[in-house]
Amino acid sequence: MPEDKAVGDVQPGLLTEYLTAETGFFVRSAREFERFQSPFQAVEVHDTVPFGTLFRLDGHFMTSEKDEFFYHENLVHTAAIAHPAPEKALVIGGGDGGSAEELLKYPTIKSVTLVEIDLAVIDIARKYFGAVHRGAFSDSRLALKVEDGLAFVRSTTETFDLIVLDLTDPGGPSEPLYTADFYRACAARLNPTGALTLHIASPVAHPDRIRAGLANLRAAFAIVTPYLVCVPLYGGLWMMASASATLNPAYLTPLDVDRRIAQRKIGNLQYYNGGVHRAGFALPNFVRELVAVV
Repeated sequence: MPEDKAVGDVQPGLLTEYLTAETGFFVRSAREFERFQSPFQAVEVHDTVPFGTLFRLDGHFMTSEKDEFFYHENLVHTAAIAHPAPEKALVIGGGDGGSAEELLKYPTIKSVTLVEIDLAVIDIARKYFGAVHRGAFSDSRLALKVEDGLAFVRSTTETFDLIVLDLTDPGGPSEPLYTADFYRACAARLNPTGALTLHIASPVAHPDRIRAGLANLRAAFAIVTPYLVCVPLYGGLWMMASASATLNPAYLTPLDVDRRIAQRKIGNLQYYNGGVHRAGFALPNFVRELVAVV
């Protein structure tokens, strides 16, 4: 999930993650449920007071049962609600099932393909994070593939209305998924009105990462629309983006969004609504400078 955050260190009962070499935050673990090394990454599951059951990979906070909606709802719905009638979606990463669950709320969705490289993430989600995936793994519309996302995108002939990049931090197997070449490969797998969404980084902690990420997206897509959200587990202010050949979710008014939510009968939203949709595109001046085309 979260982008460029320095790996955290673990003291007894204290989970610390550094956003930079000088800043970070901590969450106290009330109980450790799991700690092991998968073929791809170090996996931890903890019980915490503020976030409930919490999941970490390689020392990075990934998701928790109490705040996952901050991330998943904004990652998915900002572009999905702008699409006239999404039918096919692809999630790369997202082994906790949270993004798939949000996509499956759309009555027009006929299939969601979830490509996760690490089976251990899916197993952990099934065991501990029912509050995140809410049964998505059992939905007949979900096709689960345990394989490399880059290889899948390059080899598939399918096209999609929505592609959601729900990735771990750049590094290791996810590193090639943050490049202009990969974004071009994704663009080739989108239908004409389709859109890709992804998280980028913290505009406070990682301005250089945001500049580079947006430049790579703009090399692959005609319309790149960054927006801001708050994700407590990731340290606060965070940036996401929608990228498309034709779709710009910033054109929707709050009334447009609320009408579509009602018409499509999308329920169980804890964060996202028309006002939130519009507010995400209202960028502070320092962020405007950061995302400006140069």
